[in-house]
Amino acid sequence: MEYLIQQVVNALSVGSEYALLALGLAIVFSIIGLVNFAHGELITVAGYSIFFAAAIYLPSPWLALPIAVLGAMLAAILFERVAFRAIRNASTNTGILTAFGVSIVVQNAFVIFVATRPKPVATPEWLSSMLEVGTLQLPVLQIVETLVTVVAILALAVLLRRTTIGLAMRAAAKDFIAVRLMGIKANRVILAAFAISGFLAGLAAVFIISRRGAIDPFMGSVPVLKAFVACVLGGLGSLQGAVVGGIALGVLEVLLQAFLPREVTMFRDAIVFAAVAIVLVKFPEGLLGRKHELGDKEA
Repeated sequence: MEYLIQQVVNALSVGSEYALLALGLAIVFSIIGLVNFAHGELITVAGYSIFFAAAIYLPSPWLALPIAVLGAMLAAILFERVAFRAIRNASTNTGILTAFGVSIVVQNAFVIFVATRPKPVATPEWLSSMLEVGTLQLPVLQIVETLVTVVAILALAVLLRRTTIGLAMRAAAKDFIAVRLMGIKANRVILAAFAISGFLAGLAAVFIISRRGAIDPFMGSVPVLKAFVACVLGGLGSLQGAVVGGIALGVLEVLLQAFLPREVTMFRDAIVFAAVAIVLVKFPEGLLGRKHELGDKEA
């Protein structure tokens, strides 16, 4: 029973990480239809922001947390201003290729100007401690990650429902042209979406780095791929779907890792993606995706 509880906590933690990243992808896609595969590089930028701050002067590991979030937010805004604003009205394929281009440029910039090998990064020691609950020993990192994700999701819901910019973003997700006709500046709405995606990526980066203990130029590649799968599973463009898909993907991964026979665990990712494919066959739009009426086909 204790082992099951520990694995459930671990599953919720990993699912929360995917949910944060998937939310960042979904909020940008819902407004401008861009699948931002450079989203993973926000994690890398957040990590190197901590690394450079520590190399210069970092009086307290606590400062690593806001530095990572701020670095990811500034990088997201820079990506939008330099790379994505110019191709805003281009085709979907152009947006995807541009996102991949930004990702490759950032990765190679860190390889050329910093280093290819992983660099250790210090984070607050209490994140690596254990919390004793009766006979249970639960990692503080996993509990905090889950709680922070819940708070972030609630805060995002309040922002989208109670603030002017949030209402503008919700309206833009439905009909961007109508929003512009109402006198709301498109650049402001899109920039806010990228800033929020950077904030969420920065939060996720803090926990990813705390778990890894090191950074490298390619550390964001796998998490953004998993986040994209979570978005598709939940329904691409649906914020609720991103959360559901991220948690479902994390829970499935951890439970398979915990309960599959040892000789089969090497195929965990293959089993996860096969399960996702089966779900998408049944729900092509994702679990919470909107169905689009395409009309009857002509014979």
